[in-house]
Amino acid sequence: MAVYTYKARSRSGEVLEDKIEANDQTAVASELRQQGLLVIDIKEQGAAQKDLLEPFKKVKLSDVVIFTRQFATMINAGLPIVRSLYVLGEQTENPKLNEVIVAVRKDVEAGLGLSEALAKHPKVFSRLYVEMVRAGEIGGILDGVLLRVAAQLENDQELRRKVKSAMTYPTAVLVIAILAAAFMLIFIVPIFAQMFEDLGGTLPLPTRIAMGASDLLTGFGGILVAGLLIGGVVFFLRWKNTEQGRKVWGRVILKMPVKIGDIVQKVALARFARTLGTLSAAGVPILQALEITATSSGNWVIENALLRSRDSIRQGIPIYRPLEDEPVFPPMVTRMIAVGEETGNIDGMLTKIAEFYESEVDASVKALTSIIEPLMIVVIGGIVGGIIVAMYLPMFKIFELIE
Repeated sequence: MAVYTYKARSRSGEVLEDKIEANDQTAVASELRQQGLLVIDIKEQGAAQKDLLEPFKKVKLSDVVIFTRQFATMINAGLPIVRSLYVLGEQTENPKLNEVIVAVRKDVEAGLGLSEALAKHPKVFSRLYVEMVRAGEIGGILDGVLLRVAAQLENDQELRRKVKSAMTYPTAVLVIAILAAAFMLIFIVPIFAQMFEDLGGTLPLPTRIAMGASDLLTGFGGILVAGLLIGGVVFFLRWKNTEQGRKVWGRVILKMPVKIGDIVQKVALARFARTLGTLSAAGVPILQALEITATSSGNWVIENALLRSRDSIRQGIPIYRPLEDEPVFPPMVTRMIAVGEETGNIDGMLTKIAEFYESEVDASVKALTSIIEPLMIVVIGGIVGGIIVAMYLPMFKIFELIE
């Protein structure tokens, strides 16, 4: 079957443009007429029209947020779901998201529920998104739930932005230091090495180390080192996604020094409170909400703690009690959850917890930046200065011989 693009007019006079799979143009025209559309134009999508970069295209979180807010506004204004999806598909600037919206619209037109149609695209719509939409469909408050989803995604995006901004500077500085050191070892050190060989004699240990590193990078060893580094990174990323890797890395990252572990814990707690509060406010059952919150926490330690707590809560135990036995949850969190359960305002308490830890993340990120900046200066000075000193040590010996 081939893919055809068509332009047709609906009974209301609206001009529609879309794609469809069929054996030939006759089959496309027949299908469109059965849908009550007046065919204007049909073209086969050739190989030249296919996007070779399609596998590499992704839908950004910001695009999903905009789509969700616009969708909520249209639903609140009284537009039918299918009609809203038509409009959103036409105006989105992301081609990948447009394809997803079209696919969702077609599934809804075929009789699927909106949440079921969204669930077919897990790379764009997370389980949290789908379950909240399902709760909104059941409760008849889809527009309100969509606004909650958009707010949740925006808060999550802001948390990620804060953490990334804190790590951008030290990462960039470290990369520059490594590139500077590699440049000196590949291009500068060999010049000195040739001069030292002509003079003869025993070289100081730092000089021999620098020359050895230079020989390693300028020969086949450079390719080997680069391959080992790339292979190590790929292996680490794959290992981190395994069950054992998630367990080990989840524990290790919470114990990292220089406030890194502290920031990771606060980010995870803010995400936990915000996600659970949003799901609970949307009407998702608490056991299901805990499971979704656990799988979207981003840290195995918190995920495991929440899943264990869910088993206890299923037996009728209040939420805060099993969480008290988990070291990853500070006493303030469990006490506020307990007050929320007693007063019947657990959604509000979870929101306050999320807001507190989000502000704590902001303060911790600033503190981390103030610590890392001088540390990076020391690292750069140590790497570059060490190579320079190693190259000048034999010079002092030459001066002594001359004297």
